[in-house]
Order: sequence, then structure tokens, then C-alpha cells
Amino acid sequence: MRELNLDRLRTLVTIADLGSFAEAARVLHLAAPTVSLHVADLEAQIGAPLLVRKRGEVKPSGVGESLVERARRLLADAEEALDVVQRQVQGLSGRVRLGASTGVIAHLLPRALEVVGQHHPGIDVQVAVLTSQETMARLANGSLDVGLVALPQGAVQGVKVLPWRRDPVMAFVPAAWPAPRRATPQWLASQPLILNDVGTSLSRLASEWLALAGRHPKARIQLNYNDAIKSLVAAGYGATLLPHEASAAVPLDPRIRMLALRPALWRPLGIAHRAGAVERATQHVLDVLWQQRQA
Repeated sequence: MRELNLDRLRTLVTIADLGSFAEAARVLHLAAPTVSLHVADLEAQIGAPLLVRKRGEVKPSGVGESLVERARRLLADAEEALDVVQRQVQGLSGRVRLGASTGVIAHLLPRALEVVGQHHPGIDVQVAVLTSQETMARLANGSLDVGLVALPQGAVQGVKVLPWRRDPVMAFVPAAWPAPRRATPQWLASQPLILNDVGTSLSRLASEWLALAGRHPKARIQLNYNDAIKSLVAAGYGATLLPHEASAAVPLDPRIRMLALRPALWRPLGIAHRAGAVERATQHVLDVLWQQRQA
């Protein structure tokens, strides 16, 4: 059976509402023969009369009444579908899938999400906790829209990456420890360490910096949740290297002391998204992130 045509269903519903072929033609801005053709086509498709004339007025038949009832729902669903899609095209609503590491999500993303919620309440930002490599892979296969990734990143076909911000990496040590004003690779390599998992960009940065002392110390524990790492530092379990997001409004635990590094070390981040045309909802999120940029 051929699929039902929405224009023909709209004609049928309008005739049923107005009780007249002529009035339906006027309201729908159609020629009278076209209205008759729509009904004839539907009746041929259904295999039964859909309308009957009673006392000069057109009424649905029993079969016609059933079809009109369902046609109203189909037409309403079609209108709703168009409205939803048009709102997405206009950037008034939509879903944006964003990937980032736990540290970025905890300290850099909340303010951006707050601004998106204030200015674009119809946009649903879905956040996934991912490494930079996972984020790039998901952008490439189309399962993510935006990523906040560590730099540098190798070129990935179909993905565009631009520098976003850079934050100084600091040494976080227990406040009770005797410590220099600035942490050097030689000094920190001799302390018990808590570091990020091998394979993360931050782990690579830390390893390269510590290697300046000619040593490759083994961490007491490795994990990727920065707040958990800081809790272990506060408990005196060890020291760590973590980025300090100056814009993050999270007070430092008094049991932790933060030391600048000598030589200095920076954690650069980039904004990644799929190349080509960008949907309006995604562009709104990108615009907010660029506003949060800090050199």
C-alpha cells in the first residue's frame, strides 16, 4: 500500500471540519478539481468511500471518521516535527555533545555551562568524561560535537582544533612538608608522588618535566580524578603536578601548598569540533567557550 500523503489528509480533515468541498478549496487555496482529486485518490488508496453528502452537507463516512481522527494526529505530529527541527536550525534548541577530561569539566566547564543555560536554555549540553585521544576519535566518527583537548594534537581528518587557553602547571604538596619557594624537577622527583595515569597528556607533560632531573620516578599511585589527587595530597600521601586554572573559583584546601615550578610548565588546551558547517546550537556553545578563553 502506498504511504498516505499529508496534503491529501489535510484536505480530507478540512472538508470534514467545514462540511464543504468548496469551502475547503477556499481555505486551502486549492482549485476545486484538486480537492476532489485528493479525496478520490485517498478513497482509491483506502478502497472505501470516505465522505457522504447529507442534506447538502458533506460528512465523513464511518471509515472516513476513523481516518480523519488519525489524520489529525499525523498532521499534528508533522507540524511538531517541523517546529522542533526549525528551532534547532535557528539555534533555539538542540543537543550538543561535548567531551573533556575530569579536570576541565570540574574547573573550567561549569561557568560556560551556566552561561549557555542562561542565554540558550533550549540547548542541552551532554558532557562525556574522556581523554583527549578519545575525544578526537569520537569527533572523527561523529559521536561528539565539541571537545576540549590537550595540545598539541595530531591532525585528524574532519576535525578542526584551535588553541583555547593555557594554564600553569603547579606542584601541589602537603602544607606540612618543608618545601622550597619553587619546585624543581630535582626536588620533586625525590618526593613521594601522585600522578595522572600513563597515556594522558598531563602524565606526558609531568614525565618530561621530571626527566629534566635525569630521573624517572615511579608514582605511589596513578589516577585521573584531580580532586581525588588533591585529597590525597591534603592527607600527606604525596605531591603532584596539576594545572592551576586561575579562573576556577574553588578555594585551595589549607592542608595543601601550591608551588610554582622552575622551569615553568604550561598545560595548553584547544577547542576541537568537526570541520565544515556547524549547527547553530553547537556554534552557540563554541561562542560561549571562546568568551571563557584565558591567555
